[in-house]
Amino acid sequence: MFPIAFHPIYQHPLPEGHRFPMLKYELLPQQLVHEGTATLSDFFKPDICDLKHVLAIHKQEYVNDLLNLTLNAKAARKIGFPLSKELVMRELIIAQGTIVGAQKSLETKVSFNIAGGTHHAYSTHGEAFCLLNDQAIASQYLLDHKLSKKILIIDLDVHQGNGTAEIFRNNPNVFTLSTHGKTNYPFKKEISDLDISFNDGTKDDEFLQTIANVIPKLIETQKPDFIFYLAGVDILSSDKLGKLGCSLDGCRKRDELVFELCSKYQIPVQVSMGGGYSPDIKTIIEAHANTYRAAKSIF
Repeated sequence: MFPIAFHPIYQHPLPEGHRFPMLKYELLPQQLVHEGTATLSDFFKPDICDLKHVLAIHKQEYVNDLLNLTLNAKAARKIGFPLSKELVMRELIIAQGTIVGAQKSLETKVSFNIAGGTHHAYSTHGEAFCLLNDQAIASQYLLDHKLSKKILIIDLDVHQGNGTAEIFRNNPNVFTLSTHGKTNYPFKKEISDLDISFNDGTKDDEFLQTIANVIPKLIETQKPDFIFYLAGVDILSSDKLGKLGCSLDGCRKRDELVFELCSKYQIPVQVSMGGGYSPDIKTIIEAHANTYRAAKSIF
């Protein structure tokens, strides 16, 4: 039906009690197959990303420090995961999953990465569970290989895509849209091409009306020929790291709105899953699964 990047390395072991819900990467594929939203043949296993694609976005010194595990203690703490060879390998594989997915979207119209959405990774450093910026790497890949001329990144995670904004600050071929909580991390925001901040507790109607007004106008004015969609489900009212007040139904309607616009304007889209930190893992899986269900209903 549509290509989905997944690799067993996505399920990276973390210390007991770590707040990142790594279990979702194991459960989400199982749920999609169990309910028939996807079949095993939809999944593809990405390889390791070629470093030349990574270095088109990230600085050599930072990449070397990751590969050699020589990040200083402060830089490593900002990432929030214990640094290891396997963790760095995981990030390289996630990035490749997004690149390959983007290539496949040119034919299938939509593709997914079970992980990804690592929008807090800057060109020079990582932070907030993000080491390498998968959608930035894939965006530059499409541009460099002349598979796209103008890219729109639609980042609807509850946290600003600060790393993505920094990376593409001076790139006219990539337009960055970020909607996010006004008082939420990162507390010092970067400047995207368009930033929309929501007050704490913002509910479905305001959220949906805002993006329904903004995204079609962006598509009309920017005329992208490819879209990257970061579908974080941390906009939910239950999210521990969120602060917005959206429901599961509102989150699904958000996804439907994005996919309907991609379909209407015939723009290929690659989707990375982004954040989700509700206390109940079932809520996280249901919200992420809704994104795939929405795609299945439209494409």
